[in-house]
Amino acid sequence: MQANAAKSRVRSAVEHVFARQKGPMGLFVRTIGIARATTKIGLANLAYNMQRLVWLDRRVAPA
Repeated sequence: MQANAAKSRVRSAVEHVFARQKGPMGLFVRTIGIARATTKIGLANLAYNMQRLVWLDRRVAPA
């Protein structure tokens, strides 16, 4: 039971990121070669992290 709770905690954190990238960001990896696919995913991760940073910065900014 505890192992499932730990896995569920990690799974929920990761799946939200993938859902955001696939939905609103429109990530669809259809490239030839692992290098291009890795680059495309890396850039999508970078864009997600930047959006997240902006959102967190605005959320915590003093009024």
